Amino acid sequence: MSTFEWIIVLLLGAVGLSALARRIKVPYPTFLAIGGALIAFVPSSPSWTLEPDLALALFVAPVLLDAAFDTSLRDLRKNWVPVSTLVVAAVGLTTAAVAYVAHRLMPDMPWAAAVALGAIVAPPDAAAAVAILSQVKLPHRMVKVLEGESLLNDASALLIYRIAVGAVATEHLTWSQVAPTMALALVGSVIAGLAAGRIIPLFMERVTEAPSAIIVQFTTTFMVWIAAEHLGLSGILTIVVYAITVARTAPARIPARLRVPSYAVWETTVFVLNVLAFMLIGMQMRPIWTRLDADVRWEYCVAAAWILLTVILVRLFWVTFYRTSLRVLIAQGLYHPKDPQQVASPKGGLIISWCGMRGLVTLATAFALPENFPYRDFIVFIAFAVVLGSLVIQGLTLRPLILAFNLKDDDPVGIEVARGRAVAYRAALDAIESDPSEEAEILRLEYRAILMQAETDPNGGISNGELPADPLRRRAIEAARKAIFDLRATEVIGDDAFHRLEEEFDRAELSAGG
Repeated sequence: MSTFEWIIVLLLGAVGLSALARRIKVPYPTFLAIGGALIAFVPSSPSWTLEPDLALALFVAPVLLDAAFDTSLRDLRKNWVPVSTLVVAAVGLTTAAVAYVAHRLMPDMPWAAAVALGAIVAPPDAAAAVAILSQVKLPHRMVKVLEGESLLNDASALLIYRIAVGAVATEHLTWSQVAPTMALALVGSVIAGLAAGRIIPLFMERVTEAPSAIIVQFTTTFMVWIAAEHLGLSGILTIVVYAITVARTAPARIPARLRVPSYAVWETTVFVLNVLAFMLIGMQMRPIWTRLDADVRWEYCVAAAWILLTVILVRLFWVTFYRTSLRVLIAQGLYHPKDPQQVASPKGGLIISWCGMRGLVTLATAFALPENFPYRDFIVFIAFAVVLGSLVIQGLTLRPLILAFNLKDDDPVGIEVARGRAVAYRAALDAIESDPSEEAEILRLEYRAILMQAETDPNGGISNGELPADPLRRRAIEAARKAIFDLRATEVIGDDAFHRLEEEFDRAELSAGG
């Protein structure tokens, strides 16, 4: 079967697996991991290869930008304590624990290679957890902690990974050499991301055709990543800062006719990249498996089981330790949180611990190891096994666990949407209040009905309200948009509520011929 035919089969198979995952309500990466494992044992399956240096840029950069674009700075600031401890302490402890276990299992394995393995399997993946969390109503704050962690832990893990790979290459690396590199990577990446986020949109807004605009979005994403890597910076951290910076101004710069198709293309691309990553790593497993004799295969499988157990237990330990320590500090009057819900309940802590599924970043970093890296086959095997094991064990049990705990959400996003909608439609009414035409009166009646519904319905239910297109509607929508920009800028509403309202106004603008 030709390469093109295999691509068609794999994409259609992935669509089918994704549909099945939605039907039985499990994260679609779980089935992608199973599909990747099956490909390794199909005799006639292809053996595609990819340059290791290309893996991180191709798979991680666009996926990370897509996640970072929707990140709320307000929510990150509110939850900076739990997020930062998960990003730094949990990743560091997992890396150290996995390196220790791997070195005990493989005594000849260099410590630097063991640390690289630990950094590869340390960061949980956002896609799997979000696929579950979107199906159930978890407390909003818990969701924001998990999203913030999944966004930033890749940067801390990849920084350790880079240092470990560099240590293998140089065979000797001291702290005096590492510290300046880390400082440059952290500070320089933030500065570079901010600069790129300010400069690049000035050129992007000149592109007014949807296909060209989307191509420019992708190419600039890769350019930012590549430039950061050439400068010795953290590509992940640079992309995250760049995306968050762009997201603050992009809604005002990009019209709905460009934004709507852009979001659809990005969502599709993220799915395709997940498919390719799982399939490619599955193809790498077959030659590794065939090179091993029966005893070594068993040894690798036992090692994978021990490391998977280590990854799960370390996260459970850290979340429990964090919760207990915070409660002790509060009880002794040494810490006074602004939000009493900042300390998760025992059930909430267990859910956060169980949302530790690994995915795309783990696969991409394992794939990106140089071909001559010591114990590369072992590391790739373990990385895929940890991804597969965590997605199957935790991915299939997370939703039943959440439902059993019956955690409640007071829907703060829905409340903010209703609040934002009321302000926005008042602004829309004010924009057309002085127009005496019959069309303006019809539009005023529509907006007053929407405003009444927004003020009486705490969930902010709304219809599309598609009336004949006219410049009056577009003027009102423009005023409504400005109102929600101001609400987000003053943090009256968060980014989740903002993007929900933005989508609503995009539909209205497109129906008005905008």
